[in-house]
Amino acid sequence: MASKAPRPNWRDRAFVVRTYDFGEADRVVVLLTQHHGLVRGVAKGVRKAKSRFGSRLQPFVEVDALIYPGKNLATIASADTVTYYGARIIDDFDRYAAACAVLETAEKLSYDEADPALFALVEGALENLQTDQHPTMVLDAFILQATEHAGWGLSLFNCANCGAPGPHKAFNATVGGAVCNNCRPPGSLDVERETLHDMWLMQRGSPVSSQRSAQIHRATVAHLQFNLETGLKSLKIMEQA
Repeated sequence: MASKAPRPNWRDRAFVVRTYDFGEADRVVVLLTQHHGLVRGVAKGVRKAKSRFGSRLQPFVEVDALIYPGKNLATIASADTVTYYGARIIDDFDRYAAACAVLETAEKLSYDEADPALFALVEGALENLQTDQHPTMVLDAFILQATEHAGWGLSLFNCANCGAPGPHKAFNATVGGAVCNNCRPPGSLDVERETLHDMWLMQRGSPVSSQRSAQIHRATVAHLQFNLETGLKSLKIMEQA
């Protein structure tokens, strides 16, 4: 019986979303790639002190990676830096926490298939964290856009339950967004009408001021956690700051 031909290697742009040690000198790296979805691979020898390879396989670095597919884990043969986003992130706790939450959210929303749109949203969020934009607002805009892309878009003007036209002054993640006075379940968040409008703009990629950032963040996190059915470690760290 003829043996199967090995699957061809490939190159792709990627972000490191998570790593953990493997063996004495290796590391398992979870990559969000542009055209191959989420990839789990072994980077051999990267924990050695003189490994330049390992210094590239870090969060907040976009790399051009060479991947050899494997049965359980791929092998990451090389990685060349494309863009380094860590400059304004690693020394600023708020930006660091927001960037970690972007990557963790992306991992939860990604699958083993191509998703260039999600990759572009991560890239855009890391770029925006290099600017003077409020870090939490950058994160929330990413979450709103990424969940919309995943099919979990919110109704932020009409009531998510009965469709009554807004604007409304309550938000409920389990219902799917804005709720009118007749439909609002117990535990709904009281919000300003402008808050829901700001979230609507952010969901469509338009920048807004950070005047209502606390309400926006609370509603956005509730929406994400309801749909993921779990919390995020990075968001818990943000809440403790």
